[in-house]
Amino acid sequence: MTFHSSENNNNYPEYIEQSFEFIIPSGMKHQRLDIFLTHSIANASRTKVQKAIDSGNVLINGKIARASQKVQPYDNILCKILKPPPIILKPENIPLEIVYEDEYLVVINKRAGMVCHPGFGNRYGTLVNAILYYFGMRDTIELEIDTDDELTDEGLIYSSNLIRPGLVHRLDKDTTGLVIITKNPEIHNQISSQFENRTIQRSYKALIWGKFDEKKGFITGDIGRSPKNRKLFTVVEKGGKHSKTEYEVINEYEYLSLVKLKLHTGRTHQIRVHLSHIKKPVFGDKSYGGDRILYGGNNHHWKSKVSKLLAMINHQLLHAYELSFFHPILKENIILQSEIPNYFREILNVLE
Repeated sequence: MTFHSSENNNNYPEYIEQSFEFIIPSGMKHQRLDIFLTHSIANASRTKVQKAIDSGNVLINGKIARASQKVQPYDNILCKILKPPPIILKPENIPLEIVYEDEYLVVINKRAGMVCHPGFGNRYGTLVNAILYYFGMRDTIELEIDTDDELTDEGLIYSSNLIRPGLVHRLDKDTTGLVIITKNPEIHNQISSQFENRTIQRSYKALIWGKFDEKKGFITGDIGRSPKNRKLFTVVEKGGKHSKTEYEVINEYEYLSLVKLKLHTGRTHQIRVHLSHIKKPVFGDKSYGGDRILYGGNNHHWKSKVSKLLAMINHQLLHAYELSFFHPILKENIILQSEIPNYFREILNVLE
């Protein structure tokens, strides 16, 4: 059985229904229904089970069940769970801007709006789809990983052997700049180890709100998922991962600054989260508060000008402009740079 999702396009395919039936043995201890199903169904998250129960798709002895209901010996449990179909990797002829290439790896300059790898709501048009085609693949590949919701661990998809050789690291959808892609598993492992050991240097340029008191410095703060929005991240007091970002001011404008940023750790959304945490979000960042006028709102001339600049873009002005790594085969350091996108430069020209 299939059910239409909220968006009828290829990135949001029709959901499929899976049915599970259990007969509780006589010797099993009593436990909550939601806990039993989470433990009994492979890859079933507590959230997915709860959705099935709330939708009336879980029956105990033919009657609609509650999450807190205790499972009893000899109970007949029928559970129906809706999930998207497995991801199909399809090579797609999408233009790529190649910055460097040899027989072992390639470095591309990713444009804004391109997701690095497939996931919930982004099954096609990703960098992985483009890379597969560029490397000469034409057959589709079905991933063994199911994406049951938008909080599926992207790392599982990202690290799947089925999409290697491929990405070593990733950039956010609307962050532009340099990304390394390897051409064989051995090189992939060697370059990946450089990321793990933090010997790869990555530098970014960003237009941010506000100004720094010190022209150089560090931003620190453990990063974890936001309790208010599980798709986003925030600086947390407990349970986060150590994160460190280095900054250097390049230029200052009335209420904005152009800064260079260097990652000392590699957390999801790290730069955006750290800058937002200190009330200096990236200009245009819809997710972390940079898409509205934060400073200078009482200056009518400034307000008019910056409103027009925000209208020129629909994403954050964050660009991964420099990448330095040791080439494991050529035995030499590779240092690459890419210019900021034209629209980024146009905005700086207006400010200057």
